[in-house]
Amino acid sequence: MGFELTPAFWSGLTQIILVNIVLSGDNALVIALACRNLEKKHQKPAILIGSAGAIILRIIFVLIVDQLLQISFLKLAGGLLLLWIGIKLVQGEEEHGDGVKGAGSVWGAIRTIIIADAVMSLDNAIAIAAAAKGDTTLIVLGLLISIPLIIFGATLIMALLNRFPVIVVAGGALLGWIAGEVLATDPGYADKLAALTPHAKTILEIGCAILVVVVGYFLQHRARQRRHAEPVDLATEKSKE
Repeated sequence: MGFELTPAFWSGLTQIILVNIVLSGDNALVIALACRNLEKKHQKPAILIGSAGAIILRIIFVLIVDQLLQISFLKLAGGLLLLWIGIKLVQGEEEHGDGVKGAGSVWGAIRTIIIADAVMSLDNAIAIAAAAKGDTTLIVLGLLISIPLIIFGATLIMALLNRFPVIVVAGGALLGWIAGEVLATDPGYADKLAALTPHAKTILEIGCAILVVVVGYFLQHRARQRRHAEPVDLATEKSKE
């Protein structure tokens, strides 16, 4: 099916790009957080590949958003997964070293970017699909145009992360907040939850944000204690290098 470059087309395209940029601030933050521990030479490939994979998933989600949102407990699983990602990002380097050094670290960052974006894109997909009014061409074109803008945002945030590490904690808290929103709006139990307490969404958002930071810091502290308790192993690792 073709398309015409009418004012309605350009209006819809502009709406999709603006919606995607506004709603992708958290996605750009996730990309920056996931790549912050990589070596400089690995950061750009991870950002490019991770962003491309995330955009492809978002296009798929927008195209099948109606079916996805009718699946009960999908958001529950997604919210829990997003909580886990937020905790791992606040934790930083893992005691096992996974996702920090070597070639595997790049794919670890890419995996984090794609999984997190997949979870967060469920809500973004609703707004994008509404702006496109069912026009597949507009959806795909609008999202593709948004890619360089999201990548630029991630690069800018990563530069700020190097100067202000506290942004990592704020980013983890934001992921927790989003996870709380996702958990509160699952169609499988959202109505019952709202009837139980009118402030359930706010409670979950704040509670999950705090949970991510507290658990992330706890795991980070425990990992440091373990490293300090094994000086021989650390010395051995350095001698191997």
